[in-house]
Amino acid sequence: MTRILLVEDHARLAALIRQALDKAGISVDAFEGVEAAWSASHQVVYGAMVVDRGLPDGDGLTFVQRCRAAAIHTPCLILTARDALHDRIQGLDGGADDYLTKPFEMDELVARVRALLRRPVEQHTFTPGYGDIQLRPDEGVMSCGDECVTLPPAEMQVMLQLVRSGSRVVRRTLLESAAWGLSEAVTPNALDVALHRIRRKLQAVGSRQCIVNVRGLGFALREDDSAQ
Repeated sequence: MTRILLVEDHARLAALIRQALDKAGISVDAFEGVEAAWSASHQVVYGAMVVDRGLPDGDGLTFVQRCRAAAIHTPCLILTARDALHDRIQGLDGGADDYLTKPFEMDELVARVRALLRRPVEQHTFTPGYGDIQLRPDEGVMSCGDECVTLPPAEMQVMLQLVRSGSRVVRRTLLESAAWGLSEAVTPNALDVALHRIRRKLQAVGSRQCIVNVRGLGFALREDDSAQ
């Protein structure tokens, strides 16, 4: 996955970070405060988080601790102007995976984010599945029995949301934000095209699961009894 969550209230610094990461092929959803970031963390499966400690509506470390308590294990880099040893220890003990003190070189931040992206988001269950489907997000693969097919990032994010929801309905807006983030404009039929391709791939691997449109509500995985 190459989309990260950035929580940084300094507009100029956030823009520089976004620019540096964009050049490295890493997409960024940027937010200025804890509450907006908290909402986003429940809508998108991010590959990593970069979180400033000093935010207008709270301590970034508190946000990280809140994520960990909610079983959101996304690897996290803390940014801070505090360079004392006890501050770094507090950040790492609080659930952060890495710590970068301001001011910093953008090349170093990019390298550290890349290192975080190489870690599984959910180390305890990084092959989520539902019914006869298994996903391997780090490989971009969906499998059913011995058959497998590749999924590009947007399609993988859609399937992750559907698989994790089981047979429950997932709203269109949630699938769109998962696939393309919260900061990118999405064309009206982009999700429909992605779902069409995924449906064909489910058939290609012989899965009994199908994606159904629950009119007015969203989409869900359901087992097709007629599938062979």
